[in-house]
Amino acid sequence: MEGGENENGGKKRGCGCSKQDFLPEESFQSCRSYLNALCNTKSRLRDRLLARSADHMELHEIRGRSQHEMKKRLNWWDIIWFGIGAVMGSGIFVLTGEAARNHSGPAVVVSYLISGMTALLSVLCYTEFCVELPVAGGSFTYLRVELGDFVAYIAAGNILFEYVVAGASVARSWTSYLASLFNHDPNSFRFHASSFPEDYSHLDPIAAVVSLLICIAACMSTKGSSRFNSIATIVHLLVLLFILIVGLTNANPQHFSNFAPNGIRGILKASSILFFAYVGFDGVATLGEEVKNPGRDIPIGLIGSMLIIILLYCLLSATLILIQPYYQIDVNAPFTLAFQAIGLKWAKYIVALGALKGMTTVLLANILGQARYFTHIGRTHMAPPFLATINEKTRTPVNATVVMTLLNSIVGFFTSLDVLANLLSLTTLLIFSLVALALLVRRYYVGGETTSPNRNKLILFLMLIIGSSIATAVYWAIGKNGWIGYAVTVPIWFIATLGLNLMVKEAKKPKLWGVPLVPWLPSASFATNVFIMASVDGASYVRFGIWTLLLLVYYVFIALHASYDAAKETTDTTSVATATCLEDGASQLHH
Repeated sequence: MEGGENENGGKKRGCGCSKQDFLPEESFQSCRSYLNALCNTKSRLRDRLLARSADHMELHEIRGRSQHEMKKRLNWWDIIWFGIGAVMGSGIFVLTGEAARNHSGPAVVVSYLISGMTALLSVLCYTEFCVELPVAGGSFTYLRVELGDFVAYIAAGNILFEYVVAGASVARSWTSYLASLFNHDPNSFRFHASSFPEDYSHLDPIAAVVSLLICIAACMSTKGSSRFNSIATIVHLLVLLFILIVGLTNANPQHFSNFAPNGIRGILKASSILFFAYVGFDGVATLGEEVKNPGRDIPIGLIGSMLIIILLYCLLSATLILIQPYYQIDVNAPFTLAFQAIGLKWAKYIVALGALKGMTTVLLANILGQARYFTHIGRTHMAPPFLATINEKTRTPVNATVVMTLLNSIVGFFTSLDVLANLLSLTTLLIFSLVALALLVRRYYVGGETTSPNRNKLILFLMLIIGSSIATAVYWAIGKNGWIGYAVTVPIWFIATLGLNLMVKEAKKPKLWGVPLVPWLPSASFATNVFIMASVDGASYVRFGIWTLLLLVYYVFIALHASYDAAKETTDTTSVATATCLEDGASQLHH
């Protein structure tokens, strides 16, 4: 707006923003209206707590609040490269050592395969939703449509927190690997502020600058970001190919002789650790709004990239074992020290370069996913609606991209990697579990169509699936080596899934692409994600509880009333439009 005023006549602040950009809803226009909204909190909670959106609302009315549309510039080729770039960061270079040496031994290859197949189940669930609902909100949209506003809000608030932590963590790791290229200690590339607490005293300007450069690229053009990602990912793959070739020329098959020293428990424990090497594809799903042909490009891109990643991870882990016995593998730098052990000290520079390239593409995919999540949350008014704006010139969510980058940069500038590492992991698994559950609800329940008996059977079977999955995970977590617990919980899961398959009529078929073997694959996805959650440390659950409590405070005092007003406005607008159409139709019949 020009002339210092906004469209409602309110004066802009010096930064060019007004209150209307943050809280334009009716409930926040005066102290009296806000107090009235707070007095109606109970009735509004009843209205919004389980309120489910609809496909057409998300695809048209909600998306239309951004004023401008994102350009559909991406195809399956772009999505494949984004998928590889988003997932294949430094995880393969870090997690493999701990998993192989401390848990699975040479069977780390099997562990990578198991965790990869678990991730693939989640990819299949995401793919069906992304094809049916190709909008920027990703899992937030999917949960909002099937499980309701409140579940979507809590899930999205937590995953945005993890996006910020992950972005900051990768940015600081970027500095560490850059330092290793120059044979320096990582903290020598940071400034030490002795007056700050120890975990926040090593200031990292490189992490902030890298994040800002990635932000500029993400703001300018999604297609341009895709080209950069493709080039960087190809370089990364060349580095991995080098590791494979050099490693296999120095292979010793005898290193596989004691294949699984800790048995099946060691293999599964390693799988739970290695699963986090596959995380990142959920951010790629937020690009659905910019895909030219979602029904073709998204399945090829998401599933194809995950299959490539699973193959590469299995080959790389097998190569590491062939180079060095599992009990000699270094936990922190497995590939670097394995090459040193066979006299190739210079190879550490190649490994560091590959990690740098991988982390750069992960940062790019992270900020693209963050921004699009926040954009769609802003469209629903659960976050300030100025974040929903799509830039008219670049057709990218500039506001959301800049805000999320600033958060990443501030956290990455101050916070040590040890602190950041302890904050990651739980929410991603929770979101994957909820998306699988939401897919079962989508297939077997349609409001106004599903009969009461079918709805009640669906609720019963879902409760049994949820309960048996949690019981299996808890039994595993408490370290019981017996099989009695599994003999009870696993059959309950199987019978519940079978009952859902045989006794509840499928209410909705996917229009373009659907997950095969429903309900088996979504049910298995839910169970395996819950199972892996049992390996997450207790501190992550405490962090999840504290952050969720803060989200609840914001929801009760702001997000609930903002989203209530926005939904009411949309309903009123739709009613007026419908009435106008009916009047026009009646007038034409009269004439």
